[in-house]
Amino acid sequence: MSIQNNVKFSDFPLRETIHQSIRQAGYECPTPIQAACIPPALEGKDVIGLAQTGTGKTAAFAIPIIQRLTGRPELGALVLAPTRELAAQTTVMFDQLGKSSGIRVATIVGGVPMEEDDESLRSWPNVLVATPGRLNDHIENGRVLLAEIEVLVVDEADRMHDMGFIPQIRRILAALPKKRQTMMFTATLPGDVEQIARKSMRDPVRIQIGQCAPAHRARQELFELAEEAKGPLLMKLLAKTTGRVLVFVRTRRGVERLARTINSRRFKALRIHGDLEQVRRDRALADFRNGLCHILVATDIAARGLDISDIEHVINYDFPHNAEDYIHRIGRTARLDASGLATSFITRDDSRFVKYVRNLIGDKLPPPTRLESYVASTPKAMGPRRSPSRGSRRRTGSRKQ
Repeated sequence: MSIQNNVKFSDFPLRETIHQSIRQAGYECPTPIQAACIPPALEGKDVIGLAQTGTGKTAAFAIPIIQRLTGRPELGALVLAPTRELAAQTTVMFDQLGKSSGIRVATIVGGVPMEEDDESLRSWPNVLVATPGRLNDHIENGRVLLAEIEVLVVDEADRMHDMGFIPQIRRILAALPKKRQTMMFTATLPGDVEQIARKSMRDPVRIQIGQCAPAHRARQELFELAEEAKGPLLMKLLAKTTGRVLVFVRTRRGVERLARTINSRRFKALRIHGDLEQVRRDRALADFRNGLCHILVATDIAARGLDISDIEHVINYDFPHNAEDYIHRIGRTARLDASGLATSFITRDDSRFVKYVRNLIGDKLPPPTRLESYVASTPKAMGPRRSPSRGSRRRTGSRKQ
């Protein structure tokens, strides 16, 4: 689909309250995905939007939904998000752009008491933002009825696939009216997701912005090194970075261990992963966003749905096993018009995963720099600085990492 150049939000036939909210948010020109998706969405057409992370997909579906549901007293739109963080980001966007139009939003996600969901649902929302698992719980208990839904949005559909949510999405689709508008937004289109699109969408307008690749402003660098050299290199990079840094680790236990180690040095690090209570995750993200702490250590839970525009540096401390996860991780930097740096550590065991990424994005992935001997002789540099006991001053290299 062709995209008009020099389009402004003021060119869209929107209610004046929406135009006011857009201006108050400081938006003037839509991003390419917004410019391409909003017109057919306003016409009620089904839409498949393919675009890399950080391109403004949330507003691309939020604005048409607000236009459609303004003045409607009951629930009319359902937005499915794979993570609590993305659901929260989506809710903020609806509040920002739809509050002056009277749009009410309820958010139901896992990890919070059911009583909070019930209170949110009693507000008679126009828009329901939900994660699939928690929504299915409410459907089975009869707390949520979807018979009047006019618009369904499946956001980050490829992440839904990666996280095993396809069965839950199929159950949700069965509870929805067949006559509805459906919009799907994703960076890639796995086979199961494409099958769902074929069966649940009516002649969708397919819009693709660019290729499946990281944001072009993100400068990428790869370091090939031994496992024991990752810690010292991380410390050197943290010392050189003055802005926000997001460090990705593969496991929840790894996040805890690395965050403790960073905090034992002269740095301060926050952490988020799936085992943390939602209130603690929200607090960590708020402190990171507000600049109270500029280092966040996370699992892939932060690869999508973390809408912080000025992350200076993303570091893949553990290289991802999934090529799409690489794209979404480094897409946390260089969002919209910003620039940023994405650094990846590669050990010998990561070679096949690097090939997966290279097969997906080609020469956009630079060749790695080999750091075979980089600070390998001082592995304890990552550990806490302790004063050695009198009897152990002469011993070296015996402490576990």
